[in-house]
Amino acid sequence: MVRSFVALLKKELSGLHEAAFLLAFFAFFSQILAVVRDRLLAHSFGAGSELDIYYTAFRIPDFIYISIASLASITVLIPFLSEYLKDESISSKDRAGHFLNSVLTTFTALIGLVSIGAWFFMPQLTPFIAPGFSEGARESLVQLSRILLLSPILLGLSNLFGSITQLFRRFFVYALSPILYNIGIIIGIVWFYPIFGLSGLAYGVVLGAIFHMALQLWSLWGGALHPRFVSTVDFGIIRRVVVLSLPRTFALSASHITMLVLVALATLMPDGSVSVFNFAFNLQSVPLSLIGVSYSLAAFPVLASLFTNGDKKAFVEKILTALKHIIFWLLPATIFFIVLRAHIVRVFLGSGDFSWADTRLTAAALALFVISIFAQGATLLLVRGFYAAGETRIPLWGAVVSSIISVISAFLLTNIFVSQEIFRYFIESLLRVEEIPGTILLMLPLAFTLGSIVNTVWLWVFFVKKYDSIVEFGVIRSFFQNFSAGIIAGVVTYAFLYLLEDSFNQDTFIGIFSQGFIAGIFGIITWVGVLFILGNIEIREVWFTLRQKFWKSDVVAEGMTEL
Repeated sequence: MVRSFVALLKKELSGLHEAAFLLAFFAFFSQILAVVRDRLLAHSFGAGSELDIYYTAFRIPDFIYISIASLASITVLIPFLSEYLKDESISSKDRAGHFLNSVLTTFTALIGLVSIGAWFFMPQLTPFIAPGFSEGARESLVQLSRILLLSPILLGLSNLFGSITQLFRRFFVYALSPILYNIGIIIGIVWFYPIFGLSGLAYGVVLGAIFHMALQLWSLWGGALHPRFVSTVDFGIIRRVVVLSLPRTFALSASHITMLVLVALATLMPDGSVSVFNFAFNLQSVPLSLIGVSYSLAAFPVLASLFTNGDKKAFVEKILTALKHIIFWLLPATIFFIVLRAHIVRVFLGSGDFSWADTRLTAAALALFVISIFAQGATLLLVRGFYAAGETRIPLWGAVVSSIISVISAFLLTNIFVSQEIFRYFIESLLRVEEIPGTILLMLPLAFTLGSIVNTVWLWVFFVKKYDSIVEFGVIRSFFQNFSAGIIAGVVTYAFLYLLEDSFNQDTFIGIFSQGFIAGIFGIITWVGVLFILGNIEIREVWFTLRQKFWKSDVVAEGMTEL
């Protein structure tokens, strides 16, 4: 049994669809644990000041992780490793090992020094990320942020090790790590918090990061590439990595600065605003992780290999294939989440200290976030496509422009919301949050959504321009087919919610879940039926894939150019 499990963890997967489905399968369990994590937090704290401190404490450690770890990220390292390992000779493996060791040593020293510096300057940094917090809240924020500074170091190392597991297509290990990460956080909530208070929550995050890194490191033990620290670093290699990494680092940093600004604005709003913002963001990340992240991760090693080998036609076809399936899954997910938003929030978060007002405000924020999940999923794929092709400027400027739009929109929308009663009434009525305090928060997810959509449009325009002779526009067909089917399915789902309203007790978990589940099932059946009527290719391919036991074999049929 143990040997079979170990063999499964180290199994290499060859098919894009196979890898994407398996990543989504593990992501599903990881997201279940993430929902359990958030439910425990909502039950214990509600949307209040303590949880605001906890979520804000991630901002500086996350910024360090994004800005430093991206210098040695999977997206950057895999093309280098693919180049070094074109053949299986001993010299190729030696060059790849030398490359990894130099990167590991330099990265660890850099992120360690930055984290130490942040530890000392944390009291001076917190007023910028939490201008609305009281002096006592900032003291707690400093304490939690300092503990969480261990997280970027551990996850950064895990990320570096993960480049090897992905290169050899060991997606089981890569996909299992986030599950262990969430288990560590849950341990912090259930066991560490009663002992250490708020600091216990941070200890749980660090424990999860240790689990995450340990699994990646274990999977490499005894393999062809086993990274280790060295006393002599090849700075020529480091210079090559940094030159390629810097645009991506700036792009990710720009995106994270957006989140820093949005959270800082949330601290100026009523207590619980940061918590509601994060709860809604985490819920919208569930379908994004299951679909957008899974397909983009599964595609990236293939894309890097195809571009390295000069097969641009196959390279573009892989991107378009993955993009059509991201459309296939995320467009209807957007509509279902909007229609069922209140049921989703009540089922996953609505217990304990999480009030009905918290539920309604989180549901409204969720609706605004999910408008952009298709855009976010497409962005993940297109960005990886550009990086696999060695193109870093386009994603960089897309991220910068979208970040500027999000930040400016956040300031403008909050001012309009306060000064223009008609606009405020329209938003509150549309999202059914009249009489709920703190609705100004809704301008933050709306600003985030606007920036996300602009980023996707930017990337798609330049992708089409760059590969105009190869791109086929089956993507547009897929978009309109899925959008049409999704709208019809959304109407059916809403109708069944209304018809079932008196059939279930709305004050119980079972009642809310049953009503939403049954309505959702009828909506899904409608969606599938409409797609078959429209002759949608993706629905037939997914059905074929599921019947072929995707976890056991390569499910990309011979001659197929779409998933």
